Amino acid sequence: MRLNGDNLKMAVQRQGRLAEPSIGLLKSVGLDFDYYEGRLFAHCRNFPLDILFLRDDDIPEYVQDGVTDLGIVGLNITEEKGAQVAQLDCLDFGSCSLSIAVPGRGSIRTVFDLQGKRIATSYPRILSRFLSEKKIEARVIEISGSVEITPSLDVADAICDLVSTGSTLRLNDLEPIEVILKSEAVLIAHPQSLADPRKQELVERLRIRFQGNIKARKTKYIMMNAPQSALERIQQILPGMKSPTIVPLAETGMIAIHSAVPEEFFWDVIENLKKAGASDILVVPIEKMVV
Repeated sequence: MRLNGDNLKMAVQRQGRLAEPSIGLLKSVGLDFDYYEGRLFAHCRNFPLDILFLRDDDIPEYVQDGVTDLGIVGLNITEEKGAQVAQLDCLDFGSCSLSIAVPGRGSIRTVFDLQGKRIATSYPRILSRFLSEKKIEARVIEISGSVEITPSLDVADAICDLVSTGSTLRLNDLEPIEVILKSEAVLIAHPQSLADPRKQELVERLRIRFQGNIKARKTKYIMMNAPQSALERIQQILPGMKSPTIVPLAETGMIAIHSAVPEEFFWDVIENLKKAGASDILVVPIEKMVV
């Protein structure tokens, strides 16, 4: 099986923390392809797209060089590689932060205490840029793995590494003192692919699907009953779509109200709806949402 030269090409992580959610995103927007461990690429049966499964460190360069048109990769990798790519969308998964951490019982409390110190990291480019901006002179020690152990081995005085839950830092008696980059999975593109009318049209079709999926995951669909007299107040509370759906009920003076509510406001909205007279509130997830 060979790659189709006319198809759009996308690179995703073969293994690692972004691999499974990346594949899940592609499947959730209706792309039909086969995937199993060890596979290097796959054809979509229902969209002109070939998917390449690569090491995360290689994805920005493959996209930059035009080997693939698109890539799904962590923002931290794109920034560290300094790849000349177009960042299209944040994909709402793989959130983490690149942070500086120090021994909990040490004397370093702020980043300015790092003056003249040693910092171990797998992200020397990002760290060096941050230190330069803060006018801090420190020695950057590049480590390819197990960065968190370096202070206990007296290899470094501090570390700069990705933090998700913070459990690894706590296990090694380290405390974060500064976040220098917030990262998540992003969709990147080769700039010349976006200049090609045919490829740009395919990219936009994919982006509509991705954005619909992301919007749906961030939104809840709610249905409730309420007195007609409470409608004006309820409409003021609902932060969702332009106008809720209103359906008269068999009981005189009662209505059913349907609307979509962003998840970040959900519990505050529900509490206020109850106070406004809403009852029998039903909440359901949204599978897709195109606005």
